[in-house]
This record gives sequence, C-alpha cells and structure tokens, in this order.
Amino acid sequence: MSTPATAADRLEFGVLGTAGIARDAVIPAIAASDHSVGAVASRDVDRAERFAAENAIPRSYGSYEALLGDDALDAVYVPLPNGRHAEWTKRAADAGLDVLCEKPLAADADEARAAVDRCDERGVTLMEAFMYRYHPRTERAVALAATELDDVRTVTAAFRFPLYDRPDDVRLNPDLAGGSLMDVGCYPVSLARTVLGTPDHVYAHTGDTRDAGVDTELAGVLAYDDGRSARVACGFDTQLVQRYRIDATNGWIEVERAFDAPTNEAVELTYEIDGRRGVETFPAVDQYRLQIEHFADRVADGTAPLTDGSEAIANTRIIDALAESAADGGPVDC
Repeated sequence: MSTPATAADRLEFGVLGTAGIARDAVIPAIAASDHSVGAVASRDVDRAERFAAENAIPRSYGSYEALLGDDALDAVYVPLPNGRHAEWTKRAADAGLDVLCEKPLAADADEARAAVDRCDERGVTLMEAFMYRYHPRTERAVALAATELDDVRTVTAAFRFPLYDRPDDVRLNPDLAGGSLMDVGCYPVSLARTVLGTPDHVYAHTGDTRDAGVDTELAGVLAYDDGRSARVACGFDTQLVQRYRIDATNGWIEVERAFDAPTNEAVELTYEIDGRRGVETFPAVDQYRLQIEHFADRVADGTAPLTDGSEAIANTRIIDALAESAADGGPVDC
C-alpha cells in the first residue's frame, strides 16, 4: 500500500479524451486516491464540457493542445485510440508532463521506441497502463511461478469479449490500430512474457469476421528454443473469457477473471505445487487505483515503473511479430 502523498507529491492529471475507460475506471480511481483530475480535453468542446460536468472535473478544453498548455497539470492520462497513443505521449512529454498511457503504448514497436526515447529526452516518467500487473493476485501468481514452480514449460492465456452491433467502434478501425490483438491480446502476451520471457519465434492465425480490416479473432503460439511455449488467444466474437494457466514440472497455477478483475468482489488464485493444492482469496481492490498510486510513486522517486517504456517496447515487438505471422502465414523470429 502506498504511503499517503504529501501536498508536494500530489499529482493533478489532465485526461486526453473522453473514452469509457477514463470515465468508468481511471477517473474514479484517481478521485479515490490522493491525486486529482484537473482537466479533460476533447476535439469537441461541447463534449469536453459535458464530460467535465458529469465527472466533477474543474476545467475542460476543446483541443488536446490546449490541455497540454494548462500550467496547473503535473501529468496526463492518455486513453485515446491506439493509433494516437504515441503521438500524444510525445506531445505531452514535450510539454514536460509525466505520462500514463493506455496499452498498447503505440501501433508498433518503432512508434513505441520513438515515444520512449522522447520521454527519456524530456526527463518525464512514462508508464503503460497495464492495470492487471498491479493487482495483488497478479503479483502473487508471478511470484509463485518464479519461486515455487520448477521449470515452467507452458503458459496458456486468453482474453475475449463480445463486440457486437457496434460497427463504428474504434477497435474495428484499422486506421486507428484496431483489432483484438491490440485491444485485448496484448494482455495474454504481457502475461506470457512476464512468466517466460521473450520468445524466440511466434506463429499466429487470425480471422476478420466483420470484414473490418482488423483481426476479430487471433490464436498464437510463442515458441522458445528450449521447448517451452505459450499459447495466447483473443477476440471480439465470443462471450467474455479472461484466464491464464501456468504449467511446470511440479505443478500449475490457474487464474480466472484474470485481467479486468472486478473492483467490488474478492478474487481467487488456484494452484497445485508439489502435490499441495491451494486456493488463495484476495479481497476486493481497485487495481486501477493501485496503478495510479504506483505511477505517482515513481514520479515522486524518479525510478522506473513496473510497466515502463522498455516493457512497452518489448511487448509491442511480440505483438508486431504475431501480426506479421498472421499476415504471412508462417513463423516469425523475435
């Protein structure tokens, strides 16, 4: 648990955009912390004003540029469509603002590297908003895998949800880096990398059931030269599933409701290690608030966040390789 922030440490955030995740998850998490949201921007000034009024935000702007010129702000949260993350991360860095950017940080690894380099040059903190990494259950699963499982051989992870009757959703727009791999597949990739490290090769197959120009289903394999592997899956065409399983020579770990864990319910982790079976229960927490507090702590002490720029680049490289494999029909070296 973070130590309560002093007045000097409290961050005032600007929010670039009026996305649902900002309204429903991140802005309430900031409000519940020792920090605050001071301003919101939209390309539609009326929308910005309505959003500000509905979410008790004191200032609103009709352009993102105007918000970046607000001298009262310390940091920005970027929940824009994927294809705009890197651009506005760099512009925020140019304005001297620390950046919490929604995942994925960029449309591809080259964009991610450019955004990270800009933040480094400007001396601002950059964190990719993989909120699930800050949940105590995730921390416990990763620690168990590292310290009590012998020779982890496979990871299986999936995140799917139904995206029906919304043909204009930005997640179906190829010009905005849409697709299920970018939107939810990045979570299984992140989990597999966290446990197994960077793969040597990947293979993927995708489908586009909406004829939208983006993947609406993906199945992929992350392969390691020593025989280890991960299987990742994502999609917009089936009912909600979000789970992972880690298998080793002496046991396994399983997690359901793995990534977007509920904030108002206890969650569980199940395992069997060396013949000992257990179920651990974790009280309800707001992983978005924990994410905000981690970000603010890293801004205060100047150290790298858990999901920092280097992590963002590494994850995006695997996403790029999976997309290339799906397009070309063969394995791709990482």
